[in-house]
Amino acid sequence: MKQFEPPRREKIHDVVVKDLRLIPDERGRLMEILRADDEIFMKFGQIYMTTNYPGVVKAWHYHKSQTDHVVCVKGMIKLVLFDGREGSPSKGCLNEFFLGDHNHKLVRIPAGVWHGWKGISETESLVINLPTEMYDYKQPDEFRLPFDTDEIPYDWDIKMG
Repeated sequence: MKQFEPPRREKIHDVVVKDLRLIPDERGRLMEILRADDEIFMKFGQIYMTTNYPGVVKAWHYHKSQTDHVVCVKGMIKLVLFDGREGSPSKGCLNEFFLGDHNHKLVRIPAGVWHGWKGISETESLVINLPTEMYDYKQPDEFRLPFDTDEIPYDWDIKMG
């Protein structure tokens, strides 16, 4: 297990969390995720869906231009953000969010913030991202590090106790 200096845990600058309301009835459920008239809305690039099998980590990456809006609509994920942005008032801060069936929230991840997630439910989780930019297949705005890099002070193992 890697040993790290504990990162600062205050809220990362420009990260926004929106509580989502689930409306159930006898037919099923409805949950609005993002509307053009929401305070959190910036602009629309595309919408995509990805899944995680239990225990799988998809990390780390960041975008230079794109802002992500992440929500887990099935299962549970642990979303982790790390602010490595030069000049940011929250540089060096780390945030964890537990999203999904038991915690309906949308998290806006600003450009330049490293992020990734781990499937933490017993079944496959389903994540929707609403980025502000379209994916450019020829020049992707995506920069990656391995999930176990020493450049980000985080250990994806379960914290017992």
